[in-house]
Amino acid sequence: MRADRLVSLVLLLRQHGQLSAVTLARELEVSTRTVLRDIEALSAAGVPVYAERGRLGGFALLPGFQTELTGLNHDEALALVVAGSRRGAQVFGLGSALASAMLKVVDALPESYRNTAAGASQRLLIDPETDLLSRRLVTEESPDTTTAEVLRAVLAGHKLRIHYAATDQPAKWRTIDPIGVVTVREQGYLLATRSGEDRTYRLDRILATEELPEPAERPDRVDLDQAWQDRSTRFRTSGDQVTVLARVHPVRREDLARTALAILTETTDKDGWLRLEVTFQDRRHAEWALWQLSTNAEALSPPWLRAALHTRATTLTTRYAEPPG
Repeated sequence: MRADRLVSLVLLLRQHGQLSAVTLARELEVSTRTVLRDIEALSAAGVPVYAERGRLGGFALLPGFQTELTGLNHDEALALVVAGSRRGAQVFGLGSALASAMLKVVDALPESYRNTAAGASQRLLIDPETDLLSRRLVTEESPDTTTAEVLRAVLAGHKLRIHYAATDQPAKWRTIDPIGVVTVREQGYLLATRSGEDRTYRLDRILATEELPEPAERPDRVDLDQAWQDRSTRFRTSGDQVTVLARVHPVRREDLARTALAILTETTDKDGWLRLEVTFQDRRHAEWALWQLSTNAEALSPPWLRAALHTRATTLTTRYAEPPG
């Protein structure tokens, strides 16, 4: 729709300053002639857009010009409400800032879309704190002040000292070069380097921080998605991996696949059960994964895994063999 395009044109000029007709046409995916007609329409509507002549010329808005969000359509207004309800802001310690920003955005909406946003907030619930079985889904959150300090250092490109408590280790201070912050399944991670080596830190394990004035030693540009994938791959292929041969009922095949590192081989037995060769991070991971499948799985090898599961089952049987007390 032309109204949507006119709003997009104004927003492009506000964000980038002076832009040529060719650039605007490319961004809006229209012809330069259409851009010129849109510029005329904006001027007629009182929008202070002006043209700079010459080879380096283009179109710009008068300094200080403010716009209202009157160009949002129904779906865009709804998208704002949905986006504003995501828990990423909670992970990054920005929950209160997001709430404040959403109030300002909704207040700037046209009246009809303001009603849409208010109604949607009552009718849509994204990622509640518990599932249908009342299991709490929210992970531990790091203090807002700590997370805010991490984000400031990341965005400013400064070195950072963190007081970090690694698993089963006492907390200690370390100086790092922050690269970026990632949230996965409501858990926040800080990607960084330390003495030139890649490091990944959970935000909820950072107990205190200190932003340093020295610039961080890091590349000017980073593909954070690729960096995360690379570190995920290294994590999955490191440690004391174990390979397990197991029989699994077909209905639990995907449950096992989601927790295992990889399924190496897969065949089907005569009774319909699946015979899988699977790798896990370590012994504890393998024992936990097979135990979760209960009677829908049987570990065939290695022997230590069968022994560990037998011990668990025997202990449980003994505990419930007699009445309590």
